[in-house]
Amino acid sequence: MEIKEITNKEIWEDFLLRYKEKTFLSSWNWGEFQKMMGNKIWRLGIYDKEKLLGLSLVSKIIAKRDTFLLIQHGPNINVFKREIFKTLLEKLKKIGKKEKASFIRINPLWEKTEENKAIFRDLEFREAPMHANSYESTWKLDINFSEDELLKNMRKTTRYLIRKTSLNQNIVIEKSMKSDDVKIYQKLVEEVAAVQKFIPFSFKYVKNEFNIFLKNKEVMLFFGKYQGKIISSALIIFWQKIGFYHQAALLPQYHKIPAAYLLQWEAIKEAKKRGCVLYDFWGYINPKKQSKHPWAGPTLFKMGFGGYKKEYLKTQDFPLSKKYWLTFIFEKLRKIKRGL
Repeated sequence: MEIKEITNKEIWEDFLLRYKEKTFLSSWNWGEFQKMMGNKIWRLGIYDKEKLLGLSLVSKIIAKRDTFLLIQHGPNINVFKREIFKTLLEKLKKIGKKEKASFIRINPLWEKTEENKAIFRDLEFREAPMHANSYESTWKLDINFSEDELLKNMRKTTRYLIRKTSLNQNIVIEKSMKSDDVKIYQKLVEEVAAVQKFIPFSFKYVKNEFNIFLKNKEVMLFFGKYQGKIISSALIIFWQKIGFYHQAALLPQYHKIPAAYLLQWEAIKEAKKRGCVLYDFWGYINPKKQSKHPWAGPTLFKMGFGGYKKEYLKTQDFPLSKKYWLTFIFEKLRKIKRGL
């Protein structure tokens, strides 16, 4: 096997078309986004002679506390996982040493099986104290059905609220593909963050993400208005026949106004209109077992639309130097503080 950098977008995206478990975090455009954020990237292809067996988007992250290599929702490998991943790891270690990285962090979109766990364990990875800004489990909905069938499969309350809000003239859902409207979205997110005391993605981050996917018309903003005021919003990405409910916000003081239900339904319908067959709600925790988790409420909301959970391996770290343990301790303490 040989590892080569892929410089052709068509080769990269065509391989992912045949790959089932995927998100846009493996897409060509996500690599472009990482470059816009000032991160060095490698698009690595694992070949057997001329046959492409797998690929991995690698980003170099320079954080305040450390420098590390990051693979989000990858590597994308269908066959010979152990052999290919072992070869890839050797390449990553060489890159890490050259780039003076303290560790390699991988958030694999691999099913939580004993076989997959053993691959990482045998190669001396350890479970990361924090996930890599991308989910480790999610809630998905097969939308390859008629709108009536989708409504029928929803929780009774969800279906009722969608129908009720669709008749309420005070509630309006608007769509936008205008880059300038990211400011409106970000203002709403910052209002929510101030109340709920979390650190949102920066305006630069959201703006760059929106603009990079806008080039292929793969992104849309949805705004929920109540009596003319924007009270909820969502940023949806459409890629390779999957709609991703990636980012969203709802003003807490309006939580009793069910505009978010209609907004979500409009996003699902837009995904269907674009030929998507799957809708990824982006993130899931078990609301019964983790009732105090910040995602418990949002997960219950997502589950009301019908669908199923998908759980993957936890984020994995491979230490490259002793400096890694400072990061490990820092993130462990931060996780405890946040109640995650």
